[in-house]
Amino acid sequence: MPEEKREKGISSKEDALAGLYNEYYDKIARYIYVRMGNRAEAEDMAGEVFLKALESLGSYKERGVPMQAWLFRIAHNLVVDYLRRSSRRGIILVDDVEVEAETNPQEIAETNIEMARVSEAMTELTPAQKQVIELRFFGGLTSEEAGKVMNKSSGAVREMQSAAIKRLRELLVDES
Repeated sequence: MPEEKREKGISSKEDALAGLYNEYYDKIARYIYVRMGNRAEAEDMAGEVFLKALESLGSYKERGVPMQAWLFRIAHNLVVDYLRRSSRRGIILVDDVEVEAETNPQEIAETNIEMARVSEAMTELTPAQKQVIELRFFGGLTSEEAGKVMNKSSGAVREMQSAAIKRLRELLVDES
């Protein structure tokens, strides 16, 4: 009997993970891309996040942290390991920024210049501020979800986000 319960528990976790794959794969890939600057590697690593999650599903226990926060923690750890091994910095490459086809060349150039400025300014943020910006704006997480990833309250995340945006504004204004 206990084995049936265990298999049933894993099966429901697998179902939950499959649902999260559909909903969060793109968000996790964007989060990784912002840190790494390479779209193909980010997509590969996003797949690796879900593979690692599937491999660890048996040991996953719900402790008040939603499974999607657990996935972003796995993504964060994989990116940190990758950057440590490769000694690269996670800066978006201007050439990799995708712009909608309907925009004109001048708008594309202006967008590329602005993205380069923001990317450079983000290097001046604290690691926590940078992670909040990445989770909230590139990962598309709510402040509550980002807080669970970072082991912070949603209020603390909002405060860090506010401070990070203020700092980015200062850096971007000083630069112009």
